[in-house]
Amino acid sequence: MLLRIHFFPGLCFFLLGLGFLLVAYRRLVERYPQLRTALVLATTISIVLQMFGYILEFHRVQQYFPVWWSTWLACAALVEEMFLIGLYFALLAWSQASKFQAPRRAFLQAAGAGLCITPIAGTVFGIINRNQFRVSEVNVPIPNLPKDLENLRIVQLTDIHLSPFLSEMEFARAVDMANETHPHLALVTGDLITRRGDPLDACLRQLARLRAEAGVLGCLGNHEVYARVENYVTAEARRIGIEFLRKQAKVLQFGGARINFAGVDYQKMHASYLVGTEAMIVPGVLNVLLSHNPDVFPVAAAQGYDLTIAGHTHGGQVDVEVLHQHLNVARYFTRYVRGLYHEGKSSVYVSTGIGTIGAPVRLGAPPEVSLIRLCAT
Repeated sequence: MLLRIHFFPGLCFFLLGLGFLLVAYRRLVERYPQLRTALVLATTISIVLQMFGYILEFHRVQQYFPVWWSTWLACAALVEEMFLIGLYFALLAWSQASKFQAPRRAFLQAAGAGLCITPIAGTVFGIINRNQFRVSEVNVPIPNLPKDLENLRIVQLTDIHLSPFLSEMEFARAVDMANETHPHLALVTGDLITRRGDPLDACLRQLARLRAEAGVLGCLGNHEVYARVENYVTAEARRIGIEFLRKQAKVLQFGGARINFAGVDYQKMHASYLVGTEAMIVPGVLNVLLSHNPDVFPVAAAQGYDLTIAGHTHGGQVDVEVLHQHLNVARYFTRYVRGLYHEGKSSVYVSTGIGTIGAPVRLGAPPEVSLIRLCAT
């Protein structure tokens, strides 16, 4: 049941932050009883901020707040929760310091200070890196690839999230980078904005600048659904020459070879994936599926799609590697977090995307313009 709750990660952070806050309050009152009044006030403000941050994740609540305020309040609550986690472990280290002799006591005190500062330092570093776009090139091996499709270049933009966290000018740089790859085809795989009220028309204005020999195709993401702009995006994009495939397929010709591109609307996590999409497969040609959600890949492979191109995960957005294991929120939802995966003769490529949600932070998962190059095995 919890896997079906869209805001479950937000609820976890809220409850964790609340728990760590109450423990930190108790420890601080015991240590500094003369500051009880100030600590009560600070704790009350903290609880209110966290509560607002959580309920502002719900779209029926967001509509009553200006988008700038709701975006940054939710961000402030998330950063505060991360700080409280660090503060809890810092207090734990400081409480143990008195049990040891001077050298070890000094080490624990310094470690506690580091734990307290790390979330803030990480946030600042992540904000600086959030718009350091790069072009990620990946060679995708395709069995029996026709000669005319060898080295076909497909540029992908996904998870743009044009919002208070990403300006139109910043996104324009990503579009310029995509055009500089001189692609045969450009793809836009969903999440143009984050919430209703974000500058959707500005995003479409920049996407209209994409240039590719065979044009621009796309599919819709979950945030188009949340913002209730699926039909608007489809119609306006068509007007500027971008075709969003909504359970539709389009065959493109490259020399003497053809590729069938099929696209689907956002496939809700842990639901029945790709119902009826096997009918869009064209026998005897390369079949590519555009799906915002990469978790559909096993079903796509079973249906006969040679390649799935996706986004959605942001590569975890904040990804920490510990003992060669990657720790990030996206792994809670899917094992297809970032990069190229294979299953039998089929492959899926998952881009880390351009923008951010929750907080304007990128750590260990840099934003990217993806250049996919087809190659024979």
